[in-house]
Amino acid sequence: MLMNQNIPTHAQIVVIGGGIIGCSTAYHLAKEHNADVVLLERGKLTCGTTFHAAGLVGQLRSSASITRLLKYSVELYERLETETGLATGWKQNGGLRLANNQERWIEIKRQATTARSFGLEMHLLTPGEAKEVWPLMDISDLVGAALLPTDGQANPADITQSLAKGARMNGAQIFEEVSVIGFDLDKGRVSAVQTTSGTIICEKVVNCGGQWAPEIGGLCGVSVPLKSMQHQYLVTEAIDGIDSGLPTLRDPDRLTYFKEEVGGLVMGGYEANPMPWDVEKIPEGFVFSLLDENWDHFAQLMDQAMIRVPALETAGIKTLTNGPESFTPDGNFILGESPEVGGFFVGAGFNAFGIASGGGAGKALAAWVVNGEQPMDLWSVDIRRFSSLHHDRSWVRERTIEACAKHYTMAWPFEEHSSGRPRLTSPLYQRLKARNASFGSRLGWERPNWFAAAGVEPVDQYSFGRQNWFSQVGEEHRACRERVALFDQSSFAKFELQGTGAEAALSWICANDVAKPVGSLVYTQMLNSRGGIECDLTVARIAEDAYYIVTGTGFRVHDAAWIRQNIPSNCDAVLHDITEQWATLSLMGPRSRDVLKEVTATDVSAQAFAFGTLAEIEIAGHPLRALRITYMGELGWELHVPIEASGDVYDALMAAGEKYGIANAGYRAIESLRLEKGYRAWGADITPSDSPYEAGLGWAVKLKSRRPFLGREAAEAAFNKPREKLLCCFTVDAPDVVLSGRETILRNGEPVGYLSSAGWGYTIGRNIGYGYVRHSEGVDLGYLQSGSYELEVACERVACKIHFEPLYDPNMERVKA
Repeated sequence: MLMNQNIPTHAQIVVIGGGIIGCSTAYHLAKEHNADVVLLERGKLTCGTTFHAAGLVGQLRSSASITRLLKYSVELYERLETETGLATGWKQNGGLRLANNQERWIEIKRQATTARSFGLEMHLLTPGEAKEVWPLMDISDLVGAALLPTDGQANPADITQSLAKGARMNGAQIFEEVSVIGFDLDKGRVSAVQTTSGTIICEKVVNCGGQWAPEIGGLCGVSVPLKSMQHQYLVTEAIDGIDSGLPTLRDPDRLTYFKEEVGGLVMGGYEANPMPWDVEKIPEGFVFSLLDENWDHFAQLMDQAMIRVPALETAGIKTLTNGPESFTPDGNFILGESPEVGGFFVGAGFNAFGIASGGGAGKALAAWVVNGEQPMDLWSVDIRRFSSLHHDRSWVRERTIEACAKHYTMAWPFEEHSSGRPRLTSPLYQRLKARNASFGSRLGWERPNWFAAAGVEPVDQYSFGRQNWFSQVGEEHRACRERVALFDQSSFAKFELQGTGAEAALSWICANDVAKPVGSLVYTQMLNSRGGIECDLTVARIAEDAYYIVTGTGFRVHDAAWIRQNIPSNCDAVLHDITEQWATLSLMGPRSRDVLKEVTATDVSAQAFAFGTLAEIEIAGHPLRALRITYMGELGWELHVPIEASGDVYDALMAAGEKYGIANAGYRAIESLRLEKGYRAWGADITPSDSPYEAGLGWAVKLKSRRPFLGREAAEAAFNKPREKLLCCFTVDAPDVVLSGRETILRNGEPVGYLSSAGWGYTIGRNIGYGYVRHSEGVDLGYLQSGSYELEVACERVACKIHFEPLYDPNMERVKA
């Protein structure tokens, strides 16, 4: 180890890790942002996991933003050799994906529609056409295939070296054989990096340490939830009939992939029983290192591969490579600023598609580091999607093994994980389980998805059609619309902002006006500097110096981090997370007031308890906070109950509601109810890339107040310029069509967008989808009304109608009753 390299004592940004992600981040920081960048690598560039990556570059993902990043990777790899003079091994030979059964074929057709939605070229092929593209395979069991002609393959080490040279050409400094041993912090922000060659004072740090990222993060208290999984692939001798232009091949039903290499094949896959690399700490000196071959474990893939490619039976084998790869508990990689330490960013956990992601992820992460906020909707990979649950290494291990095992399995709609459950439960868990609840999991919380009728097993049966819970959810939906339903939403994230500066702080952070009297309840967004929607939540004033803030389960860490980082320094305001102190019971439906009257002495009439207010009431001898608000589009209250009182309150409500036909209901009913009412879902219909005016939420922005707030300048610009996209509602009458999101929106036969969310409306009896209609020359009511519309669903066009107001209760008469 070189202990005395002449590293600088100061840098603006220090990048840790010399794999493809670290080098790409340094390249983009230097080239696009003219940043003063130092990259540190404990060994040599690519020595961690990059050097043994298989190098397949596919672009299509379920997220438009992530697909966009992968498309940029391809664009970068195409030009990089010309820019730096170093070969990359990039080859745009296309990618072929196979379907061996009808359900996989449906999945592929839905993927083809998604590709069209995201602007990717994807062609469906017959088995015979697929064999013409890939002659060596046996097609006797094929139903069909899909070809993405712009996919390809690359040499991971060469691309990384080329990125490193590009970074140096733009002023970045790269130091090898320098290890990071600690960090200095100042007021919760990183201020210096301690290394084996000295200390570097800096403004920001980017942890691109791959499977070492958790260890690096741990040096300053940052959690990076990932697990090293063993991944094996073999390389054959030359095989007759293989040429250099052969596309990459993915055979997910047989869990295998193939790519051409020097006239032979690379073959690997993702087993149903993957092997973690279980070490307490990665050994010192693990550079350019591999794990022991395990032919016994690999045999299950080899058997499947030989069925698909019979030539493997006689091919010579050069090597079997077993290298550790970083996987995460949800199969998505990790980007962004850590919630624990300011100025400490992470780019890690790439789940065996780091080469495909490398270019785009580095570009996005560089912009995030420089600007302090994500440059587009990157929620699916945002480090703030994790919670304290993910600090538990044994839980992360168990869930990551399951995620890795699903790498090539069918991506069913509404699929739930089964590992690591139950972990977090509300006090009502056993009561709801006894009432035949089928639970899902969100950030470790067990939440009722639906309730099975007597004699029906409360277990999901997955398909691409109507699933087994469809009619059961319909009954819950109708109970809420026609009578009264009770929803356990105790997993809601709940905060209190306290201090003499609480009003000033939230007035700056919130787009809506929260400077209201005590007892007021406000729905608001929080905007980023681009005017995009960073948070979507409710703010209730509970005292002159205190607010109660409620947001979705999955957004707990994200929203808390956003609020804390944007509290003005001169404001006396502190945010407290009190999620586990309060249960939430949502009592919703036209008879909800009748039920509430039975259990409390408080006047809950429309005159005394108006929509958009809260009050402290008492039920079953327990004081609680009642918030008159709804996400279901009906008269109702969110009842926030001290956690220890939730059982008593639940029992009292169910007993009082029996004569009104009260029903338990779950999250799948909530989804159908909110779609009918046109309520937006953050992370789907509204994101950091969408303005309130594009989303139809401009009424919740306080532009008329003239008060300053975060994102105001961008919001004013968005208000005053023509919209290039608008969120619209579409319905499909055909009951046999199933919408699940990402279906292409066609206007006059031309694609203009895709659905951001979709489902079935039980009250209106139709499919419902929401999505942005896009047009670079502007979208207004006249443009929308002048077109005829279709949706592409699994490559089939179906007629649809566009709507310009909520499908249910457009005048809010039921909500405000």
